[in-house]
Amino acid sequence: ALADTSWQVFFTEPRLREVIALSLANNRDLRLALARVEQARAQYRVQRADIFPTLGATAGATYQKSPLGNVQSPGAGAAAGRLDIYSASVGVSAWEIDLFGRVRNLTRSAQEQFFAVEENRKASQIALVAEVATAWLTMAADQERLQVARKTEAAFRQTLELTQARFRAGVASDLEVRQAGTSHDRARADIAALTTQVAQDQNALNLLAGTGVAQALLPEALADKGVTLDRLPGGLSSEILLHRPDVAAAEHQLIAAHADIGAARANFFPRLSLTAALGTISLGLSNLFASGSENWSVAPTANLPIFDFGRNAGNLQGAQANRDAMIAQYEKVLQTAFREIADALARRGTIDDQLAAQRSLRGNSEAAYRLSEARFRAGVDGFLNTLDAQRSFYAAEQDLVATRLVREANAVEVYRALGGGLK
Repeated sequence: ALADTSWQVFFTEPRLREVIALSLANNRDLRLALARVEQARAQYRVQRADIFPTLGATAGATYQKSPLGNVQSPGAGAAAGRLDIYSASVGVSAWEIDLFGRVRNLTRSAQEQFFAVEENRKASQIALVAEVATAWLTMAADQERLQVARKTEAAFRQTLELTQARFRAGVASDLEVRQAGTSHDRARADIAALTTQVAQDQNALNLLAGTGVAQALLPEALADKGVTLDRLPGGLSSEILLHRPDVAAAEHQLIAAHADIGAARANFFPRLSLTAALGTISLGLSNLFASGSENWSVAPTANLPIFDFGRNAGNLQGAQANRDAMIAQYEKVLQTAFREIADALARRGTIDDQLAAQRSLRGNSEAAYRLSEARFRAGVDGFLNTLDAQRSFYAAEQDLVATRLVREANAVEVYRALGGGLK
């Protein structure tokens, strides 16, 4: 079995790998996802800091004019009637003693939200890789379809010129000329449409890459051997669903919702906080750190909600409702993941048979066209049969390219549905 198959291993075409790497480095949506991860990380660090006391230091001086003329500080240069007070201390300000788990639950919630955002970033990266691969393959298919259209247009043009010559010689009807012209015009229209489509494919690829993709990295046609791993490991476990980033993100959001309930319940209990300081105080700066100038204070505080007009009950009810919503969301994500994997594997189970049938159809169509053309030139068969065989051959070639694209795109879909890796 393959474990944690990365996109560098899954996609085997060197040019496609370069375009994917370019996209991961420059795509703006992925940069936005990365910024959101850093934002969630910072919010978690802020919330986590509430678990620990915040230690601060203060220093101050008070200069006071006393109405009592004989009051005088012992500091050097002190003037009569003036009171100078100097102090310095270190202490803890309003540190919540988390007896009932409010801060711990809020911290757990912030941590799980951070994990969820990180999983969403991974999902965005997997989606980007899949989108780039699909866009690259679509351009390859359109390039090949354009080549087929140009080749067919040349064949239809020769047929039209031959029919016109036969018409001038009196051995072909005007109807045959018009029908040959119709087939030729359809091929010309296909060339124009596919030329536009290829240009739009390149624009889409440039947008996903976040920059212009070099011409050397663009495909000319679909590769015969494919651009992805041809074989998947057998016996894929359903546990692979748990490794999909969207499933993991939903799980983290559910855990965060449970933590929010714990924090909301803690609001019904007393909130204990502690403010403490240790320092020195003196009437003279020179005596600030002298023996006997020590000063300390401790101020515990308890805040018990008695009547809050239902605020805490409403917060708890809201947290419980959010938990129920996250459960439903998690179940929906799991069901969607099952559906996507089942659909991708179902297509993969039949696409090879479809491709084999389409290749056989293309071969038979070409053989029928060659035989019909030979019979027409020998005067054995009519022109309309040859023209119909030529049209069928053209349609079979285009359908074969489309089927090959479906096969390659299905491999990309399997990669995306499995969460970018195999277990």
